[in-house]
Amino acid sequence: MNLLSFPFFIFLLILTILYFLVPKRFQWWVLLAGSLYFYGCSGPRNLIFIGITALSTYLAARRIESLQLAQKAELAARKKELDRAGKAALKERYARRTRRLLILTLVLNFGLLSYFKYLHFVVAQINHLITTFGGAAIQDTWQLIVPMGISFYTFQTMGYLVDVYWKKVPAEKHFGKMLLFVCFFPQVTQGPISDWSELTGELFTEHDFTYHNFSWGLQRMFWGYFKKMALANALGVFVRHLFAHYSEYTGIAALIGAFLYSIQIYADFSGYMDIVCGFCEVLGIRLTENFERPYFSKSIAEYWRRWHSSLGRWFKTYIYYPIAMAKWNQKLGRYMRDHFGKAFGRALPASVALVAVWLTTGLWHGASWGYIAWGGVNGLFIIFSLWMEPIYEGWKQKLHINESAFWWRLFQVVRTFVLVTLIKVLPEVGGLRKGLGLWKQIFTNHTIPTNMHMLVPLYNRSYIDTVVIILATVLLLCCSLIQRRQPARAWMQKHIPYPLRLVFFAMLIILAVYIGGAYTGLTGGFMYAEF
Repeated sequence: MNLLSFPFFIFLLILTILYFLVPKRFQWWVLLAGSLYFYGCSGPRNLIFIGITALSTYLAARRIESLQLAQKAELAARKKELDRAGKAALKERYARRTRRLLILTLVLNFGLLSYFKYLHFVVAQINHLITTFGGAAIQDTWQLIVPMGISFYTFQTMGYLVDVYWKKVPAEKHFGKMLLFVCFFPQVTQGPISDWSELTGELFTEHDFTYHNFSWGLQRMFWGYFKKMALANALGVFVRHLFAHYSEYTGIAALIGAFLYSIQIYADFSGYMDIVCGFCEVLGIRLTENFERPYFSKSIAEYWRRWHSSLGRWFKTYIYYPIAMAKWNQKLGRYMRDHFGKAFGRALPASVALVAVWLTTGLWHGASWGYIAWGGVNGLFIIFSLWMEPIYEGWKQKLHINESAFWWRLFQVVRTFVLVTLIKVLPEVGGLRKGLGLWKQIFTNHTIPTNMHMLVPLYNRSYIDTVVIILATVLLLCCSLIQRRQPARAWMQKHIPYPLRLVFFAMLIILAVYIGGAYTGLTGGFMYAEF
């Protein structure tokens, strides 16, 4: 079901009415029924795969918890007869069983994800090796349709399972509640990737209808639709054309196209988050925020703490820390510290973990060498900054740089935005080779444009479209500046009279429908749904 379609609005209206009409203890059942219906609209077969994930996770979590409780009970019952070695042997016996169950469930679910997302890529690489040595290529006849949101719901449920294994959360006893956690429709397609405690604390709490939630939620939804339809969709047409024909443009025009792409993908993804978070706010539910003005970041590491932050937190919790704190990695760090110095020994374990995080992040975003390279370049910048941090501090002291000065912070923000933009386009042009071709065009083709169209790709479009794109970009910037101190809706409520606020949001809707209606069919749905 398309979030930009009329049936989706009817679906939201019916679900909202039912949610507040039923007795409050049944509200989560309304969410579950609505989520299953929404997900089933993507194809009944997809319900099978999300059902496998939900059921396997539910059963494994229950069994892991029961083994942990059985271990505790046996230790208490045999406390007097077991010495230290006996207790250690008993703990290891239970640990092997819980670890084996955890690994089997992880393999099953990540195996499903890998099968649908990476099978064609793996076969293509194998065929490349086979044909290089004169063999016959494998016939790739599999016609796979990736289940909607499998990357997101797999990561979310496996995070919950690991938390149960780590004894951070109890195993859920009610399968219906587990199923809602997996398939909650506002976040199943593009996130956020929530942890069990924060999401279930909202889903299973009884909520009353309030005008404040209704008003603020609708305002955020209107803003999200405006960003998606009037800005992201309109820019998508220009960006797609430029990326397909980048060799026909000068370097400066290609660079402008890359900047337009950064605006497009932010408006697209954050617009989606505004729509679903706004709707949840209508119901009184607070979803995890996924964005915190990422283009105001002063480093690439900070940017990734503020862009798609729920995914970054997942990688940090379940990949970075386990690898960074692993005994073998800490032992390696101590060895390097003793032989090569304290700074080297401190940075190496983190660097090893960052390599794993960013290669995995690249693969999560897409099965291509372009995304692997994209993840690798991000990781290299972050690792390089980590190693160079003592040197940077020395330079700043020698040059008497005031880190709180406006000009220095502005330089850091602009530098980060340019770097992020250049890295971001690498896999999006149509593969790694074309991404590198766009880089080459930017850095080597310094031909002076002969007309405005060759300088600014959207120049030859209609006047109203260009004005709306510029206006929407300026509004986006102003909103981000306001949000540094307070929510934009609170600022508007304080400084703008109610009639003018109505006019403002009415204009957002009109422009979204007018511009979005012209471009939605040309650009498709939300960009992150493809990941």
